[in-house]
Amino acid sequence: MNISSNDKVNDFLADTQLTSPKQCELVTSIRGLFLSANSDLVDDIKYGGLVFNLSGKLIGGIYTYKEHISIEFSNGASFADPDYILEGKGKQRRHLKIQSDEDISIKSAEYFIKQACNSFS
Repeated sequence: MNISSNDKVNDFLADTQLTSPKQCELVTSIRGLFLSANSDLVDDIKYGGLVFNLSGKLIGGIYTYKEHISIEFSNGASFADPDYILEGKGKQRRHLKIQSDEDISIKSAEYFIKQACNSFS
């Protein structure tokens, strides 16, 4: 697990490991995709989940629920989504529901994470 310079992030990851090792694996994998997409991302805890900021703007986050993990994108409504994979109907936000490691690739998480990192740069 890649350690954060933010103690709140490390506590969140440790708590997730204790309550659901499977979810922690998914969160760690998804977090790695965010961090490798842009080295200027700053991770933090907000709204009960792990969020990512770029130049002081919230671009997205990872939230854990009982049955799934949600990858949220602050500006997701503007993303290229030719296969209509993103969920949500809000003005700006869109999300992906992840229930397994396979969902990360099946739902093109890396593709959308890269768009999130580019949408505010």
